[in-house]
Amino acid sequence: MSSDHISFSEQVEKYIDLAADHVNCPKDILQQIRANNSTVGLNFPIKKDDGTVEVIQAWRSQHSNHRSPCKGGIRFSEAANVDEVKALAALMSYKCALVDVPFGGAKGAVKVETRKYSDNEVERICRRLTFELKKKNYIGPGIDVPAPDYGSGEREMAWMSDTYRSLSDELDCLAAITGKPVTQGGIRGRTEATGRGVAVGIREVFEKESLLKHYGIEKGLKNKTIAIQGFGNVGYHSALFLQEMGARVVAISDYEGTIINDDGIDVEDLYQFRKEQGNFKEYQKGRFSPDNSEVLYMECDVLVPAALESQITKDNWDKVKAKVIGEAANGPLTAFASTKLFEKGVLIIPDIYLNAGGVTVSYFEWVKNIAHIRFGRIDKRLDMTNRLDIISLIGEVTGKKLDEEAVRKHTKDGDERDLVFSGLEETMINALDEIVEIHEKHEFKLDLRISSFVNAINKISRAYTEGGFFP
Repeated sequence: MSSDHISFSEQVEKYIDLAADHVNCPKDILQQIRANNSTVGLNFPIKKDDGTVEVIQAWRSQHSNHRSPCKGGIRFSEAANVDEVKALAALMSYKCALVDVPFGGAKGAVKVETRKYSDNEVERICRRLTFELKKKNYIGPGIDVPAPDYGSGEREMAWMSDTYRSLSDELDCLAAITGKPVTQGGIRGRTEATGRGVAVGIREVFEKESLLKHYGIEKGLKNKTIAIQGFGNVGYHSALFLQEMGARVVAISDYEGTIINDDGIDVEDLYQFRKEQGNFKEYQKGRFSPDNSEVLYMECDVLVPAALESQITKDNWDKVKAKVIGEAANGPLTAFASTKLFEKGVLIIPDIYLNAGGVTVSYFEWVKNIAHIRFGRIDKRLDMTNRLDIISLIGEVTGKKLDEEAVRKHTKDGDERDLVFSGLEETMINALDEIVEIHEKHEFKLDLRISSFVNAINKISRAYTEGGFFP
C-alpha cells in the first residue's frame, strides 16, 4: 500500500472516476471495462541448488478480453502482490487501446528477487511458471502473451518460450512469448523499445507549441536537463536516447545511490563502468550520493522516474522541482501527488502513454512470429532498387551526375531494427497527438493522464459496442 493510504488498484480506479464524466461510453459498458476478468494465483515448488525445496508464489491477471490475446509483462520482485498485478493489468488494457495495439490487458508477477537465486534456480522458476500457466490456459499466442518486465528480460523469456514450445504443437507457438532473443524468434529493437518510446515521447512533447505555451516551457529538447531514477533496461535506454537527441543527463540513480554531474553524464560510459564494477559508487566522472532519492528533488527540466511505483507521494510531492515529469515506470506518482503537481503547473507525461514502447514492439514481434517472416525481407531489395532507379532517372533528366557516396547514403535500406523504430515512432507521435487534442479540447483542465484515459476508454467502448463482442 502506498503512503497515500489507498492501494495501487484503487488509484487506477480513481483515474477512471476522473475520466468517466468526459467519455462517450454507456455506464453499463464502462462498468464492464473497469472489471477485472480473472486472476489466478500460483504456488509451485522448485528444487534449489542445495537440494531443498522452496514454494514460489506467483500471479497472472487478465483484466480485459475485448481484444485477444491478452498482453502484459511478468515482473520478478519480492514486493509483488496481487493488488499490484491487477492494477498493472488494468493499465495494460488502457495502454494498448491508447496506442492502437489490438490486445487486451494482462500482467504477471513472481514474488522473488532474481539476484538472490542462482541462474539455474531462476531457470527452474521460469520453466515451472510456464508449465503452470499452460496447465491453467493462461498462456498462448491467441490467449495471453507474457513479456519482460521489472526483474526479467530476454533470458527469462527464452526459458519460458522454450518450455512452452515443448508443451505445445501449435504452428504459432513462438508467438506465445515476446521479448525473446532475436535468435529465438525475437525482434531487433525490442530490448531498447520502452526506453526508445520514452525518449521519443518526451522529445515530441517538447515540440507541441500550444502545450508548452500553456505550461510556460521553452520549445525543443536540446540542452534540456534530465534526471533519471533507475538505471535498469528502461532507465538506461531512456537516458541513452535522450542524450542522443541533444538533452543533457545530469543525474542517474539506482538502488546503490545517485551520480550527479551538472555538465552532463556520459550515459554509455557510466553503463559500462557499472557493468564492470557491479555498481557506480567509485565512478569518478560525477559526484556520488548514497541517497538514491536525491534524484527526485533535483532542479531539472525533466524528471524521469524509471524504477517502481509510488515513488512520489503525498509525503514528498512538494519537494519535486522538475518542470516536466516523464513516467517511464508504471505508477511512479500516486494519484494524490499527480493531482497536486498538476495544480502546481508541472507537465506530467503519464505512464499509460510514455512507456507504451515495450508493448508496441512486442506487438510487432507477435505479428512477426504469427507471419513467420522477418520484417523487410520481402520488399527490402525491391525498395532499394526502386529508389536507385528514381535517382538514376533524376540524373538523366537533369543531365547531372550524382555523387555516388551521397547516393549510397540516401538509398540505405532499412533493416528490421530501423523498421521497428520507425513503427514505434509513428505510434508514439500519433498517440500523443490524440491525447493533446483532448487536453486542449477541455481547455487544459484535464491533465494528460486523464486525457489519456478518456481516449483509451472511448476506444475500448467502441470495441465492445461496435465490434460485436456481446453474443
